[in-house]
Order: sequence, then C-alpha cells, then structure tokens
Amino acid sequence: MLPDADELAEVLLDLAVPHEDINALVRMGRRVTDDPELLRFLRASVEELVQGMGEVGGAVDLPQLDWASGPLQRCFPVYVFVAALPYTRAYHRALGIPDDVSRRTLADLGRNMTVHRRRYGRAGVQAPWWLTRHFRGELYQLGRLQFERTRPGQRTSRALRAAGLDLTSGALCLNLHIPDCLGPLSPAACERSLALAADFFARHYPEEKFRAALCHSWLLDPQLKEYLPADSNIVRFQDRFHVAREDREPADSEPVQFVFGDPELAIGTLPRRTAVERAVGDHLRAGGHWYIGHGWFPL
Repeated sequence: MLPDADELAEVLLDLAVPHEDINALVRMGRRVTDDPELLRFLRASVEELVQGMGEVGGAVDLPQLDWASGPLQRCFPVYVFVAALPYTRAYHRALGIPDDVSRRTLADLGRNMTVHRRRYGRAGVQAPWWLTRHFRGELYQLGRLQFERTRPGQRTSRALRAAGLDLTSGALCLNLHIPDCLGPLSPAACERSLALAADFFARHYPEEKFRAALCHSWLLDPQLKEYLPADSNIVRFQDRFHVAREDREPADSEPVQFVFGDPELAIGTLPRRTAVERAVGDHLRAGGHWYIGHGWFPL
C-alpha cells in the first residue's frame, strides 16, 4: 500500500515534506508495512479518506491512531496521504487537471509539516483534517491563493441572496484560503490567482456554477485598517470583499498563530518587527480583541 523505501523518499520530496524529516519517515514506513495492525489501520484510513472523492462538503475525520504518543502517532497521517495519493492523482487525471496544479496543491502537506516543526521543534502533521480537502479534490492551489469548492452556510447564503445572487439549483461558491510561506499577498498576485481560478474551474468543473468567492479569516477583521496603511496588501485584500456577517466571539489566537507561529505565545512577548506584528500585538496589549471576518464578492 505504501511505495518501497526508495520511491517513498521521492514521493515525500514531491509533497514538499521537509528534508530533515524524510529519512525518519522512510524508516518508520517500514514499521507500518511490517505491522499487520498498523497496515489494517492504514487501509481503513485511506478508505475513509477517498470515499466520495470529489464530493463537495464531504467532511472526513481521519481516524486517530490509538498508539503511544511519539513520532509514529504524530506522523501517521503522512502515510495515509501517501497511500491515498494514487486515488487523488487518478481523480485529477480524469478531470484533465495539470500536473503542476496537482503537485502544488498536494505540496501543502509539506507546508503543514513545516508549521508543525516551527511550532513544536519536531516532525508531525499540524492539521490532518485540513489536508483531507486537498486529497479529496475539494481544494486547489492556483497561484497565491487556494480555492475550495463549497456550499455557502445559512448565514452567508442570506447575505448573498439579499445582494441579489441566485443560489438556486445547488449553486456553489469558492472559499479563498491564504497559504503561508508563499510570498506577499499583493494585489497583482491575487488578480493572477483569480484569473487562474476562473479558467481552471470553467475548464475542469464546467457543470458547477460558482456564484461568489468567500473568505473567512482574521485578515478580514476591519480593525486592521486602524493600524495598516490604505495601500497595504492586507487592506487592499479586504477591500475586495463585501461583509457577509460579523462575529462577536473573539478569535485572538488566530492572528497570533498565523503571524507569530504559536497561538500560545504570551501577549507581552510578541515581537514588533513588522507592521502586521505591531498591529496584532499592540491591539492585544491595549486590551482589544481580534475577530474572524466573513466576506464575499461575486464571480
């Protein structure tokens, strides 16, 4: 179910797994394939992951490995995604999705592991639930942004209908996500991504009609405009969106996590090296809170 040691190393490299983790993952891979119990669990996990491949909103919770805490438990999702890779690639090929789009999309596994190592100083998969979307054909990286095929929730749907958008016949939307470690969120990069997405989804999902782009992120908190200049990348990104709704529940850990790498950092220790770091930290130190913003614009 897993490739042999030589091929496994190459597959991990293609998935952008950090180089310092590859040798250990290859060694542990032998343990997985040699242990009947682990192999059964791997097969069951892959079956759960690929069932309903390509379905929109087919949420999957990967089973938790009931194993002593350690490298194998932290890294077991890597083997699940590697074993699911032939199914994902077959789905992509059937739709004519270019190899470079497939490769860059699935390389988010390596990005996720980089975040885990940056936070904890050891190998692991930070958010396996998030990566299921990539390996099930729900999400694609197209330039600077990631685009997820989705159905709008009830509150967002009300906002879209109030604006005159047609949401009949199971209309879909595209959730926009902003991956880490991919350069500035410049207006030009966003425009290029949106142009790529328009062509990509018309070409590979012609039967699906996407009415709006959605984004649910702390980057859409309007309070950022109190700290950042009007021509900053974040403010110009915000200006693309209409407000869908407002959250009243603080989400302070979100910007701390994404800006500083660890949601548990003490507010008083947050550095002030960049404009965004100063905005996030100074606002919290002044007793303020950050919120998830919810925005949309028509496609």
